[in-house]
Amino acid sequence: VQLQASGGGLVQAGGSLRLSCATSGRTFSSYPMGWFRQVPGKEREFVAGITWSGGSTRYADSVKGRFTISGDNAKNMMYLHMNMLKPEDTAVYYCASGSWDIKPNDYLYWGQGTQVTVSS
Repeated sequence: VQLQASGGGLVQAGGSLRLSCATSGRTFSSYPMGWFRQVPGKEREFVAGITWSGGSTRYADSVKGRFTISGDNAKNMMYLHMNMLKPEDTAVYYCASGSWDIKPNDYLYWGQGTQVTVSS
């Protein structure tokens, strides 16, 4: 399985971005998937997760109500819609596959990361 994250950029506080994660190598719906983020000097942090079998989603408290995770099984794509962005959302965002857990070590596959910078 290969994952390719894209869509990051520079945005002002209060703005929006949509991250995309393209998957290949295996049927998209084979594993739960998630988004993580990391800033220098800190551990990788769970942001959101999605399962395809039951259509369940989960979010970190820090993004609940502002971010929405979604996917398109036919296109093998996963998305993270980020609204009302805050400077503290600034991080490198990674997509991952293989677990429903919030612990990054439980995930099997990772994308390369895309930088999101939110200016105040």
